[in-house]
Formats: sequence, structure tokens, C-alpha cells
Amino acid sequence: MAASLYDLSVASYLQTLTGVTGFLDKGLAHLTSKNIDPATIVETRLYPDMLPFRFQVQAVVHQSLGVIEGIKRGVFAPPGDAPAHDYAGLQKHVADARETLAKLAPADVNAFEGRDVIFQFRDFKMPFTAENFVLSFSLPNLHFHATTAYDILRMQGAPFGKRDYLGPLRLKT
Repeated sequence: MAASLYDLSVASYLQTLTGVTGFLDKGLAHLTSKNIDPATIVETRLYPDMLPFRFQVQAVVHQSLGVIEGIKRGVFAPPGDAPAHDYAGLQKHVADARETLAKLAPADVNAFEGRDVIFQFRDFKMPFTAENFVLSFSLPNLHFHATTAYDILRMQGAPFGKRDYLGPLRLKT
């Protein structure tokens, strides 16, 4: 059986968003137990020239739910100015994306198979098919930003490991 666009995109996004939800929750519990104000983490960066934790979590949502919206439109662009979410706001942002993606019917997403999708940044454009956009652009970006958010919390000593990042595996039943 070939993988469908839904399997490549929404099912993968939900797995990663569930992992992100889990490590955000565990990260908050750790910060609270160590009397670290979560507000300080929101603007934490791994390195001065990298974007902060807040952006990393927002980018996870943009590279999942935002990609599905972009595939529907045929155009995907970098996010505009996002709200300055606090830690709880970031958790809600991820939860809302999970809820919206979970409601999508596989047939509706699969109807976009083969569709042209343009990545556009100002005047720069890159043409993709929906599948190639998900596989070669969206998923690598999703994992980059999820990993960076995970690493920022690990840098603060949050006690989790790879299994927390992976989310629910899609095992053979």
C-alpha cells in the first residue's frame, strides 16, 4: 500500500504535535518544580543569532496546520508576525492545531494529491507538488523547529528523552 498525502502530512503532523504537547507539559512541570519562570523560557535561544523558543513552537504549528492551509491555497509563505504568546499561549496554540488537524478527513486531504504548491518568500518562488512539498520542505522544517524547542527545554534540565519527542508511533496492528 502506498502512503497517501494524508499519511505523509496530517498523520505525521499529529504525531509530532503530540510529542511537542508532551514535552511542553513536562517542560512546564520541570520549570515549575525548579522555580523557573516560564516567561523567561519563551524568549530563550540556543544561540544569539537563532530565533527564540516562542518562534520555534509557533513554527511547528505553521509547518503543520499552516502547510495544510497552504496546500489548499496552492501557496505557502513564511509566517507573518505571530502573537507574542506566553508559555501557556504556546501550549494552547499547539493544542488548537492538533484539534483542527484531527478533524480533517483523509479523503479531503488526499484530494490535494498532485496539486501544485508554490513556496513564496517575497519575490522568490519554488514550485512543488503537494507531496514533495510535505516530504522535502515541511517535514524537515517541522522537525528542525520541534527539535530546537525540545533542546531549549533540555538545556534548562527538563527530564525527558527521545521517546518524549517522538509522540505516538504508528505501529502495525
